Amino acid sequence: MTHSPLLAANSLFKAFGPIEVLRNIELEICSGEVHAIIGENGAGKSTLMKLLSGHLQPTRGSLSINGEKVALVGPVDAEKRGIVLVHQEILLAPDLTVAQNIFLGRELKRGFTVDDRAMNAGARDAMRSLGADIDPTRVVGRLSIAQRQLVQIARALLVPHQLVIFDEPTASLTPVETEALLNVIHGIRAKGVAVLYISHRLAEVKAIADRVTVLRDGQLVTTRDAAELEPVDMARLMVGRDVSKLYPDHAARESEEKVLEAEHFSVPGYVKDASFYLRKGEILGFAGLIGAGRTELMEGVVGLRPSRGTLRQNGMSVRFNNARESMDAGIVYLSEDRKGRGLLLAQDLRTNLTLASLKKFTRGPLIDKAAETAALDNAIVEFDIRTRRKDLLAGQLSGGNQQKLLLAKMMLLSPRIVIIDEPTRGIDIGTKEQIYKFIARLAESGLSVIVISSEMPELIGICDRIYVMRESRVVAEVTGERMNESEIVVHATGATFEEAALVAETA
Repeated sequence: MTHSPLLAANSLFKAFGPIEVLRNIELEICSGEVHAIIGENGAGKSTLMKLLSGHLQPTRGSLSINGEKVALVGPVDAEKRGIVLVHQEILLAPDLTVAQNIFLGRELKRGFTVDDRAMNAGARDAMRSLGADIDPTRVVGRLSIAQRQLVQIARALLVPHQLVIFDEPTASLTPVETEALLNVIHGIRAKGVAVLYISHRLAEVKAIADRVTVLRDGQLVTTRDAAELEPVDMARLMVGRDVSKLYPDHAARESEEKVLEAEHFSVPGYVKDASFYLRKGEILGFAGLIGAGRTELMEGVVGLRPSRGTLRQNGMSVRFNNARESMDAGIVYLSEDRKGRGLLLAQDLRTNLTLASLKKFTRGPLIDKAAETAALDNAIVEFDIRTRRKDLLAGQLSGGNQQKLLLAKMMLLSPRIVIIDEPTRGIDIGTKEQIYKFIARLAESGLSVIVISSEMPELIGICDRIYVMRESRVVAEVTGERMNESEIVVHATGATFEEAALVAETA
C-alpha cells in the first residue's frame, strides 16, 4: 500500500440550509488500499460519499487528487477522473435487460448497430466475476434485490477507475455472494486501485479493510489501522457506548396456541408444497439463500401473490386476495424493499405514517391533520425516529430511520401477526439493537412475529425457531442447540457439515 494519498478531503463541511451534516472532515485515501468508512445511520457517510464522487459540492473545504486541488462538478466529471460510486440505492432501468443496463450509455456496436451478442457475452462474464450466474437477457425488473445489486456493481466496474466507492454493497447479498464480491475487491486492490468501503457489517470491515475511519454525528472520530480494531471496538467508536450485548434476552414463551398454519402451500413459480406454523407470542425465523423463496412465500400468505394450498388463522381457513384483506385480518407485512414498496419517498413523514390506517384519521370526508400530527409526534418518540424536522420527506431520512418509520406505520394497524422481511438491511449496529428490542417487545406483548433474514446471527440471536428454505421448498425446522450457523448452512445449501463450517466462518 502506498502512503501518498490518491484522494484527500481537506476541512470538508456540508450544510443543507441551516443544518450542518458534515463538519471539518479530513480524509486521505491511498492507492492500493481498502479504506472503510463506518458510522451510525445519519452519521454523514452517504453525504461524504456524494461529495467525494461529485454528486454534491461541499459548503466549505476542498478535495485534492494526487495533490492537486479539484472541484468535481458532477458524477460524470468524477468518473472521467477515475472515481466511481456504487450506490446503495438501486439505480437501474427495470424494463431493460441485465446486459442493456450494464452497457447503458456505452453500448458495444458492430458497425452502426448495437452488438447484443457481444454485450450479452460481456455481461455474462462480468456477472460471473462476481460469483453470480444471471442470464444477461433477463429483464432487471424481474430480478431480486440482491441480483439487481450485483448488476449495479458489474456496471460500475466497467468504467475505468482508480478509486471505487462501495456504499453498502453486500447489504442484500448472501454469504456466498459476499465472499465472491470481497474476492473481487481484493483483486481491485492488488491492481493498485483505491477502494472506499462503507458497510454496517463490522466483521466484513475487519476482514477487508486496511484502514477504518469512524464518523459520528457528522464529525470524524478517528482513523485507525484495521488491524488495531475488533468489531466490538468499531461498534463502540460508532455509537459512543458499549454494544457488546446486541440481542435481547430470550423470554420463555410457553404458548402452544397456533395463530397461523400453512399446509402444502405453494406460490406458483416460486414456492412448492411449503408447510409451517406460527405460535402466539413467538418469533419465527425463515433462513435460506437469496432466491430460495422466503419472500415469495410470505407474499403469498398476505395476498401479494397468487397461491394454492391450505392457510389457517386461529384454526379458521383463510385466503387473502390482497394485502388489504390480510391487514384487516390483523396480519401486516413489512417489505424488504422499504424504499420501493414500503414507503413513499417523495411524501412527508405524516403522510407515510398514516397512509395504511387512514380510516383512523378521517372525520367524515376530511382528514384530521391534527390527529395525524399527534400520531407522528408519538411515533417519533416511541420508535426514536431521528429527524431534523417533522416536515422532511421520507426519502430524506437515513435508512435506519426509514425502517423505524415503516415499523411505526404498520403498528398503527394494531396487528396480531407481524411479518418483517430483512428488518435490519443497511442499518447500523446501534439501530439494529433498537429494532431487535422492539421485535422482542412485540412477542412479549403476545403478538407473533415472522422474521425473514439473510443474516444468520440475526435469526439465531432473536428467534425461537427457524425454518430453512432451499430451492423453493421448506427443507428443515431447527430449534434449540441446532440453531447454529453450520446447521442452517447445511440445510440452505445442501452442503456437508465440513463445508458449512467454512461458509459460516466467512458469514
